[in-house]
Amino acid sequence: MFDYPVTLTPDDSSVLVTFADVPEAITFGADEEEALLNAIDALETGLSFYLDARKSLPVASLPANGQKTVRPSALECAKLGVYQAMTDQGIRKAELARRLGWHMPQVDRLFDLRHASRLDQIEAAANVLGKHVYVQVG
Repeated sequence: MFDYPVTLTPDDSSVLVTFADVPEAITFGADEEEALLNAIDALETGLSFYLDARKSLPVASLPANGQKTVRPSALECAKLGVYQAMTDQGIRKAELARRLGWHMPQVDRLFDLRHASRLDQIEAAANVLGKHVYVQVG
């Protein structure tokens, strides 16, 4: 769901990483491996701008044949899924807080991609939106 295709552009001393779907996410690395590791943080940072601005998340396009993709960490994917469900349903943070019986700072932390939220809190938020969190190890 949040697998975003990356464009890797090597130059003399590094590899530039860009995302067509998330133009705010740009990074680089000394080689492809490092660039792809740095791309996770860049993607999470870029997507956090959408949450802060209360915008819909960009839809990940299909990768071209052989094109690499990057996704946020599992915890951030769960947070992004709850955020997407909330925006798809037209629910604001205040309404989510009311449904959960939480204070607004708790909801704000839930959507802070730099905050290590507890999985049970993310599950509770998903549940009040009629959604479920699934974890798969593959």
